[in-house]
Amino acid sequence: MWNKRHALFWIALFLFLPAFLSGCGGNGQLHKVKVGEVTRSVFYAPQYVALEKGFFEEEGLEVELQTTAGGDKTMTALLSGAIDVALVGAETSIYVYQQGAEDPVINFAQLTQTDGTFLVSREQMDNFDWSQLHGAVFLGQRKGGMPQMAGEFSLRKHGIDPHRDLELIQNIDFANIAAAYASGTGQFVQLFEPQASIFEREGKGHVIASFGMESGRLPYTVYMTKQSYMNKNDEVVQKLTHAIHKAQIWVQEHSPAETASVISPFFKDTDLDVLESSVKRYLEQGSYAESPEITEEAWNNLLDVMEGAGELKVRASVDELAENKYAKFAIKSDPSP
Repeated sequence: MWNKRHALFWIALFLFLPAFLSGCGGNGQLHKVKVGEVTRSVFYAPQYVALEKGFFEEEGLEVELQTTAGGDKTMTALLSGAIDVALVGAETSIYVYQQGAEDPVINFAQLTQTDGTFLVSREQMDNFDWSQLHGAVFLGQRKGGMPQMAGEFSLRKHGIDPHRDLELIQNIDFANIAAAYASGTGQFVQLFEPQASIFEREGKGHVIASFGMESGRLPYTVYMTKQSYMNKNDEVVQKLTHAIHKAQIWVQEHSPAETASVISPFFKDTDLDVLESSVKRYLEQGSYAESPEITEEAWNNLLDVMEGAGELKVRASVDELAENKYAKFAIKSDPSP
C-alpha cells in the first residue's frame, strides 16, 4: 500500500540516483581529448600501452589519437585547434616561443628522454669508429628536427662536421627516408625503430651505433598544449599525465615481449619479434622516460643541441616552457597500473 514512507523513498531515489550513476561512471561519459602524435613509432610504446590497458579511461578521458606526420604539421594542428594536445619534440615549443607567440605552447609530460634513432650501415662494421664516416654519403633527417639536430650533435662530438665532412642528404621527407635507403640512396642512414630492426632482419642494413646513447638525456618527445588550453583544462592535463605515468611504470615493470604484445594492434604490419627487438633496444638505452617530469639538466642539453645546429635564438628556461606540477603530482601519487 502506498504511504508516506514509500513516497519519501522514491523522491530520494529520484534526486540522488543521477548523481550516484554519474559518480560511478554509469553514464559512460568521458572527457574527449584530441591528441596528435608526430609519427607512429615503437618509440612511443608507453602511449599505446596507456590506450590498450585503459589507463586513460580510468582517468575519465577518451583519447582520440591521430598521427599528424611531421613536427611542422603537428604544431600547426595544435595552434589551429585541430588537436588539443601534441606529442612531438620539445624543440617545436621553442620555435613557437622564438616567434613571439601570445599563446605559448607549454610542455607538461615527457614520454621519451633520449634520441630514438640509430646509425645504420649497409655493411656490417664490427669495429666501427666514427671517423669512418668521413666522406660518406649520409641520408639524414629534416633540418631543424630533433633527429637531425641530435645526429649533428653526436657527429660533432666525434670530430665530424656534418656539413663539411659528409655528403649529407636532407631533401627526403621523413616518411620516405627508409624507402629511399632501401632503394640505394646513401651509405649510412639515421633510422628509428622498428625500421632499424626490420632492415637488419631483411639484410638491408646493420645497426652500428645509437644516437640516443651519444646525445644524452633530452626531453625528446613531450606532451604539450597551448597555455590557454592548459588554463581552461587543468584537471584534464593532470589526468592525462597520470595515465601516461601509469603506462611508464607498466613498461618498466614488464618484459619487452609483453609490451610488444600489448602495442601490436598499433603495428599490424610488423611482426611481434621485430616489435620485441625494438622495445628491448629502447629499454636498454633508457629511451622510455621513467618519469613525466622534464628536468632542467635535460632541457639545457636540448638547448645546447639546438644551439649547435644553429636553430636556437633564445635560451628559454625550463620554467618558461615546461609546467612540471602535473608530473610531480603524478609521481607523488605513485599510480600503480
